[in-house]
Amino acid sequence: MDKKKLIVAGAIAGALSVAAAGGAAWAHHAFAAEFDGKAPVLLRGKVTRVEWINPHAWVHVANVNKDGTTTDWMVEGGTPNTLLRAGIDRNSLKAGTEIIVRGYQSKDKLCRPACKANGRDVTFPDGRKIFMGSSGTGAPRDGADSTEK
Repeated sequence: MDKKKLIVAGAIAGALSVAAAGGAAWAHHAFAAEFDGKAPVLLRGKVTRVEWINPHAWVHVANVNKDGTTTDWMVEGGTPNTLLRAGIDRNSLKAGTEIIVRGYQSKDKLCRPACKANGRDVTFPDGRKIFMGSSGTGAPRDGADSTEK
């Protein structure tokens, strides 16, 4: 093989390695890998930001604590496509929208830079309650996911 072909082959192999490593970082995970099914949370507050990204959307909520202070939470939802099919879109989760989220806290519980939770359902100001999780991830069977038996 001549030098030019060897360089091209090496560049392709390197690019594939980087893509494979990057793909692992974005891989879908099981609920139990990151979240604690024995640590339910009920969050009430305003949406501060939404990250509409794959493989999971993230809803940032300023949870109002019992003492009136707020704690920032990052709530993992399903994929953007899953949320759209459930009836949640960018317009329904605008910054400033008051919501209630039921979910489960992350295992690390460090809350740096924010507390993290896996969202099971979200309740909107008009009373609508919508499942916001991902089906079949191993999350506790808590009735939030109507597709689970």
